[in-house]
Amino acid sequence: MSQKWKVGIFLFHDVEVLDFAGPFEVFSVTYANNGEKPFDVTTVSETGELLQARNGLRIQPDYHFQNAPKFDILVIPGGPGTREIEHNQKVIKWIEGQMQSVSLMTSVCTGAFLLAKAGLLTNLKCTKHWGSLERLQKEYPDIDVKAGVKFIDEGNIITSAGISAGINMSFHVLQRLVGREIAKATAHRMEYDIEL
Repeated sequence: MSQKWKVGIFLFHDVEVLDFAGPFEVFSVTYANNGEKPFDVTTVSETGELLQARNGLRIQPDYHFQNAPKFDILVIPGGPGTREIEHNQKVIKWIEGQMQSVSLMTSVCTGAFLLAKAGLLTNLKCTKHWGSLERLQKEYPDIDVKAGVKFIDEGNIITSAGISAGINMSFHVLQRLVGREIAKATAHRMEYDIEL
């Protein structure tokens, strides 16, 4: 295989489970035609300590900020916990710094607020969960917030709407990076109905 992408999924307390688990599943069960996996998927949090996601799911991240590898793709999920970490300057600075090295920055749901806080969505189109579209537009008037779409591709930044929309976004990334045939085979493996 000519290329393997390192996918990092950022985790935090009260993260929405499907926001991170959906993309994790899509990238993890993708196989190239030669049987190799094109994506190496791991998780990262600020401290690397055990976390509790929304509704009580416990997760042990693979890495913390100090020992995380260089990622090619970074997934920033959402969930109620984003309200607190929006004000965590260490997290925001880390996300901002990752933009200098990743090939693709993505967000799911209210993860868009973290990208916005890091200044990464200025003068771009974006989307997120319908429940807080108005808040995002009000707090960040220099972002063109769109409703009624699953995801928006702005080149090296892709934002998606809420929860299950992160799966659709992940399939879009597959199509972009490894082609429609492999993306369709992955959807079939997952028994996920999607137009590709």
